[in-house]
Amino acid sequence: MVDLSSTPRVHLLGVGGAGMSAIAVVLRGLGCRVSGSDSADTPVLDRLREIGVDVHIGHQASHLAGADIVARSTAVGDENPEIAAARQAGIPVYRRAEILAAITELRPTVAVAGTHGKTTTAAMLSHILMAVGADPGFVVGALLADGMIGARWSNSPLFVVEADESDGTFGELAVDRAVLTSVEPDHLRQDRPPDELEAEFARFCAGVANGLVVCADDDGAMRASQGSNRVLYGTGPEADYRWRPVGRSRESIVGEVTRRGELIAQMTVPMPGDHNALNATGALAMACELGADESEAAAALSGFGGVTRRFEHRGEAAGVDFIDDYAHLPTEVACALKAASDGGWNRVVCVFQPHRYTRTSQLWESFAHCFEAADEVIVTDIYSAGEPSIPGVSGELIWRGVKEAHPDWDVSYVAGLEDVADRLVRGLRRGDLCLTLGAGDLTQLPDWVIPRLSERQ
Repeated sequence: MVDLSSTPRVHLLGVGGAGMSAIAVVLRGLGCRVSGSDSADTPVLDRLREIGVDVHIGHQASHLAGADIVARSTAVGDENPEIAAARQAGIPVYRRAEILAAITELRPTVAVAGTHGKTTTAAMLSHILMAVGADPGFVVGALLADGMIGARWSNSPLFVVEADESDGTFGELAVDRAVLTSVEPDHLRQDRPPDELEAEFARFCAGVANGLVVCADDDGAMRASQGSNRVLYGTGPEADYRWRPVGRSRESIVGEVTRRGELIAQMTVPMPGDHNALNATGALAMACELGADESEAAAALSGFGGVTRRFEHRGEAAGVDFIDDYAHLPTEVACALKAASDGGWNRVVCVFQPHRYTRTSQLWESFAHCFEAADEVIVTDIYSAGEPSIPGVSGELIWRGVKEAHPDWDVSYVAGLEDVADRLVRGLRRGDLCLTLGAGDLTQLPDWVIPRLSERQ
């Protein structure tokens, strides 16, 4: 176990990423001296400099001078010169998850877990708790919508953390309470088939000390939490906290929340989509279970600013709106497109970038039906996220699966993002929504297309 009680000097590799920058913020809040390195300068690194993090661009052994411990993101391999230098010098090298686990030992921790929805739910819960005066610390695995790093440290005896299942390390956290949003096949490997992933979530649930808040609408979450001390949220009669929508727009969804049949709050969720309303209900349920006033907690949600790449409005040009979303699993894609279809645009033009060769090879058939709410779909090649390619696996595999299942759908395969941008500039029309979906670098597309469309006005 990492010992943070002596406030050591910590050096973080990959410090500009969402996960490691959040760790840097918390470590600084604890009083640690923090340095870090990354391959390129970004606005995130400027924010870290502002709070006293010694930031280096590039990777050199000299960056470790004075460090007591080193931590790295999953993107940093053993070949990194700073890793080699740390081992040669006898400086302990830890994974991000081990540092986060040590932080959760310092405060009663509320973890938000699930294969999708956890980032938004953790951010919503943190926002509610701050608004009602609970003053929590938190770590969210994405930048907040205002561009701020998704983390803070406080003296409050309460810490909210997004618990990541991607490498199984969420089971290492010391968790007092937890929200479980969903359990679906993802991050699968030969040694981690769907049954094993669900078993990992079941072990996580069993390790929660003082109760779970679980989405009753998700079969996987219900199976994984079976036998646990749990409170349910959702849209059906079995939910303790039950959401019922009464109105929606492009920007929000409005509804009522009952608890065991009694109306406790009217709630405005400032994000479209039934999936985001479910996330908000889960956050509200946990806040109430922690003792927050129901009406105050619900009212706080209306001021939630959102999270980057979660149905994030990126701009408008020539009468075309651009929204970017991190959705990269079939259920997430379907939910994002359903939210878009409720917005009243003339057409929804979706660009989908598959994420990882392994995920595509395992799940490509599951994408066949998830684009129903789009008027036009462009599938790009795969964003590798550092993985080696797999023969026969490309974005074309998903395109063929969709076309075979739905020959009449307007779906095409355009491998390169620059070619996609050219096509969008030619084909987008006033009144369209251009929705970019995926966890990779297609988030650049709106920045490429908007200026070119603006020149046409």
